[in-house]
Amino acid sequence: MSDWKLRRQIVQVGAFLLVMVAVLSLYISYLVLWEGKELAENPLNMRAAAAKADIRRGTIFDAHGRILAQTQNDGSRTYPLGQVMAHLTGYNGENIGSAGLEGHANRELLGLTADMSRLGPVAQLLQTDRGNDIKTTIEADAQQAAYDGLAGRKGAVVVLDADTGAVLAMVSSPAYDPNNVEAKWKELSQSAEGALLNRTVQGLYPPGSTIKPMIADAALTEGVTNEQEIFDCTGVLDVGGGHSIQESHGEVHNKVDLRKALTESCNVTFGTLGMRLGDDKLKKVFNRFGFDQSIGGEIVMTSSHLPDFGSLGSGDQAQTAIGQSSLLVTPMHMAMMASAFVHGGVVMKPYLVQEVVTPGGLVVHSASPERWLTATTENMAAKIYSYMEDAVTKGTGKAAQVSGVEVAGKTGTAENPQGEDHAWFIGTAKLRNRNIAFAIIVENGGGGGKAAAPIARKIILSLQN
Repeated sequence: MSDWKLRRQIVQVGAFLLVMVAVLSLYISYLVLWEGKELAENPLNMRAAAAKADIRRGTIFDAHGRILAQTQNDGSRTYPLGQVMAHLTGYNGENIGSAGLEGHANRELLGLTADMSRLGPVAQLLQTDRGNDIKTTIEADAQQAAYDGLAGRKGAVVVLDADTGAVLAMVSSPAYDPNNVEAKWKELSQSAEGALLNRTVQGLYPPGSTIKPMIADAALTEGVTNEQEIFDCTGVLDVGGGHSIQESHGEVHNKVDLRKALTESCNVTFGTLGMRLGDDKLKKVFNRFGFDQSIGGEIVMTSSHLPDFGSLGSGDQAQTAIGQSSLLVTPMHMAMMASAFVHGGVVMKPYLVQEVVTPGGLVVHSASPERWLTATTENMAAKIYSYMEDAVTKGTGKAAQVSGVEVAGKTGTAENPQGEDHAWFIGTAKLRNRNIAFAIIVENGGGGGKAAAPIARKIILSLQN
């Protein structure tokens, strides 16, 4: 073979190898830049699993530095407040996976950020043997007050900072002890009590009369009534087709305007307004307050079950306006609805993680309040707020009163086909340095004024300091 032919073959082989190297480089770049996050989080990725085993999970704190979850020297994960914080912290188990913040903030607690995961083997050189700490927005005293208020009854409590969206308390009952959840997993997962269910964001309930402030907003906004109109409540409302809506306990409110109707929770008035609003305007107000949307972020909330607007009869329109029919919502969303009336019509996006801090004390994430949506006008929010204030000072929510604190709210008694009525109370309180909003439900608790409103009072007192 001549030297010329040999050189040509060497050049061809070299060119081929260069092309292969280029293709391999492009493929590696594709995996790192586009598929890196998915591959790093894939449960079959044994490298990631091995790395996690060598990392001491970070600590979860409340807003004031109280420890909610921590790793002991033997590697075990402990939860000092146990059931009180169960659905917030969640759990982390080798055989059962993770839930709550332990699940959502898993990578942060391990110090395995998305940026580092894209570095592949290089990340191991930068990875410390301890994960990042999480500072939450939760206030342990408010959480404890809510938990104690439920007193073991099935139900849920959500408390928000209406000005920022920070979640101050999030309690679901019955709860479980995250310290031994793995040992009792079979019992918990098969129990009819639903202790693993986070009722604050996964529980769906008819809101009952707590939906009436929003319906009052819609009726005034859409011009189907005004503040001067007088409704005649005889205790029964004919909705057509041989059906009627009755007042609770056979009450008769007689002559009432809209303010008094909300204060006394008059079904006849609000059922009438529901029929006047009709499908389109009812759908519009539910959309305006975000009941057709998800929150996003670290709070995964079950979608509301809204009536089939467009095919409702007058009876279902009236029932929807008093929080019944096929309408089902979460306590979290009802707290968000309440927050609009104390925050100028604006609903802030709820969040749980305030800061993520490295072992060296570097804050790598700090939450910023974010507007979620504008539900109503500032003037309308102030008007409905004043109605809700009357409901506490003069109406069915008197048990929520706190001396020296301006409290506004709305009770609810939601019919439950499976048993006794659910007790609701939603509302707001203007504290010294912030406005809070809350939603409380006690399953099968009966009247909201007796079962749920006193819990709001306990929470407000816990946050006064």
